[in-house]
Amino acid sequence: MFRLLTTAAAVALFPAVAVADGSGGDSSPAYTFLDISSSSRIFGLGGVNVSAVDAGVAAVDQNPAFLGPEYDKVLSVGYMRYMSSSDFASAVFGNGVGERSAWGVALKYFGYGSMERTDIDGVASGTFSPLDISLGATYSRDITERLRGGATLRWVYSSYDSYTAMAVGVDLGINYYDPDRDLSLSAVVTNLGGQVKRFNERYDRLPVDVRLGWTQSFPGLPVRFSVTAWNLTKWSLPYYEHGDGTADARPELKDSFGSNLMRHLVLAADLVPDSRFHIGIGYNYKTRTDMATYSRNLLSGFSIGGGLNIGGFGVDAAFAMPHRSAATLMLNFSAEIGRFL
Repeated sequence: MFRLLTTAAAVALFPAVAVADGSGGDSSPAYTFLDISSSSRIFGLGGVNVSAVDAGVAAVDQNPAFLGPEYDKVLSVGYMRYMSSSDFASAVFGNGVGERSAWGVALKYFGYGSMERTDIDGVASGTFSPLDISLGATYSRDITERLRGGATLRWVYSSYDSYTAMAVGVDLGINYYDPDRDLSLSAVVTNLGGQVKRFNERYDRLPVDVRLGWTQSFPGLPVRFSVTAWNLTKWSLPYYEHGDGTADARPELKDSFGSNLMRHLVLAADLVPDSRFHIGIGYNYKTRTDMATYSRNLLSGFSIGGGLNIGGFGVDAAFAMPHRSAATLMLNFSAEIGRFL
């Protein structure tokens, strides 16, 4: 039951991490909210990107190797309001250590609003407010001039009415960046670990994943293109297409090679004319197919974001509409505190 609660909460907040609709496509671990980025810029690039090295300190949850001494005393705070009174808030701080290392801390809060408490017979007995919290510590170091590695240790706490659970997870990441070609290549393993306190007698797994990323611009074109491969621990990710919602429509299982391939990929383009301004767009086919009902709209799977950074202060915003009744807007504010100390 509690695995379903944690999964349902994540689905309500961000369908890109939704469990396939009974098809067996996803492995259905708990704690899938961990896959939701704190970064508006990443949100605008499709929700998953492990190779966008200039995405800001808030993007460290995508790849711990993003953190570096260039983020010296940088603070980012974020907020997203979603349907059904769900709230997401985050705070990320990065600090350089010498010329080759850095450390950071990050806090995420997920509140899913007030829910009615009922017993097995459906009799109501008040309300409760489920929530998830994660607290992470990251360390990174430059291995060579172009290669950087990092690790994040994360503590996770979930509370659903009178039941609580805790887990510990680790992210490991590495990034290769060639500034001469503006080429970035990354590999990340997320959520290694497990529960240290269970809701009940059942053990719930963390959403372990392997991710690969490529980001590059080309001469004369101020656009960085990205391809991110995720959910690489399992090839088959089938889903059901539900048709047009009419009485005669029947769910149709989709499990072709092309469908499975696309559900592993997130495509993005980021226009960066200079270091002060950017605008990006992303397409996440898994988000679109996870929302494959007659209520899906033409924007499902697409996201867009943009931001400004002037005088050590930055603001980023991203918008997505995975469902016709589920528009989402994420905001980030950042400050290079070290400039003023």
